[in-house]
Amino acid sequence: MDHFTYAGGRLHAEDVPLDRIAAEVGTPVYVYSAATLTRHYLQFRKALDWTDHLICFAVKANSNLAVLKLLGDLGAGMDVVSGGEYARARAAGVPGDRIVFSGVGKTADEMRRAIAGGIRQFNVESEPELALLSQVAVAMGATVPIAIRVNPDVDARTHAKIATGKSENKFGIPIAGAPGVYARAAALPGLRVVGIDMHIGSQLTDLDPYRQAYAKMADLCRLLRDQGHAIIRLDMGGGLGIPYRRDNAAPPLPIEYGQVIRDTVGDLGCEIEIEPGRNIVGNAGVLLTSVVYLKRGEGRDFLILDAAMNDLIRPAMYDSHHEIVPVAEPPVGAEVAPVDVVGPVCETGDTFARGVELPALDSGDLVAFRSAGAYGAVMASEYNSRPLVPEVLVAGDRYAVIRPRPSIEEMLARDVVPPWL
Repeated sequence: MDHFTYAGGRLHAEDVPLDRIAAEVGTPVYVYSAATLTRHYLQFRKALDWTDHLICFAVKANSNLAVLKLLGDLGAGMDVVSGGEYARARAAGVPGDRIVFSGVGKTADEMRRAIAGGIRQFNVESEPELALLSQVAVAMGATVPIAIRVNPDVDARTHAKIATGKSENKFGIPIAGAPGVYARAAALPGLRVVGIDMHIGSQLTDLDPYRQAYAKMADLCRLLRDQGHAIIRLDMGGGLGIPYRRDNAAPPLPIEYGQVIRDTVGDLGCEIEIEPGRNIVGNAGVLLTSVVYLKRGEGRDFLILDAAMNDLIRPAMYDSHHEIVPVAEPPVGAEVAPVDVVGPVCETGDTFARGVELPALDSGDLVAFRSAGAYGAVMASEYNSRPLVPEVLVAGDRYAVIRPRPSIEEMLARDVVPPWL
């Protein structure tokens, strides 16, 4: 469920018509619903209300400070994968003891920033990282909590580019070698082992891979405890999928995911951490864009928008689907025709959808890409020297620009021409 619905013949974000935002802010623009963000976060909280837990929003899905503050004020922690994301979480008012630092390539500078600013735990992904973190912590006179990310070699049955739990993926250490790595971690100064971390991928629409992975995690937890390690936290990862196609079967609900966690590790007495991103923010956002031209081609027509692959790269990168809907509600029974929906960037890859059935649209008409709140704005760029797409947050009948669109002059001013040119 989201809060993007038609009212009075116009698509609204909560109580704000999207054509009003287009007129006042311009297009393309990302629009987020505070009510949807809140609802989705609370669903996860309800799913884990049977145990001590922390829901750490995956900042990589949407890192806007307003989004982070909204979720942080609800009690969310943050899962970060860079020093910049850590700084964003702290700037949004999230305390360090609710921030988990993940990622395969943490640098010494990133470690120092997080230790100095406060951290709940580091999710360590390799033995070299373990050694470096120990050195940094000792130099700072600190002892830092850690979980070690283990790779369970479980197929998440998702897109190959977002699967993270197979043996050929770069993430974590092989689960068979985990006892040796935990023994080494326990012997290193400046580190305190507190948990196990596991994350098998993103956009999962089947709970069985979770069951397989979490059963392995439970076995590992018992083994490590038998070996003397105080395992008090289990970081289960995240990755629960969302319904990009409304005509497909709905993915599992957070409450069903929470039951899988309870069934597999609920008897271990551990605090549970999860790291949802897409499932909280994906359907809480749309990309609002205008039609530039309808171009009649030979055998196909092209709907050319003012949004491009630099604004929403997921279709070009992952062949992903986003439902495309007109902002003006079509009359019941309106005729539709197939069009290729494309952007203005000078690449054939700047294609959002082929042969999508849409009602008649012309220059200046507005359309919205649904399910665009996750991995949309965060992956945007200024390719073709197109100014970065702005973001708007709606709450009831109010909205605010939470990232303005830079002018072309501001974009150019960031470049520096050396004096000898």
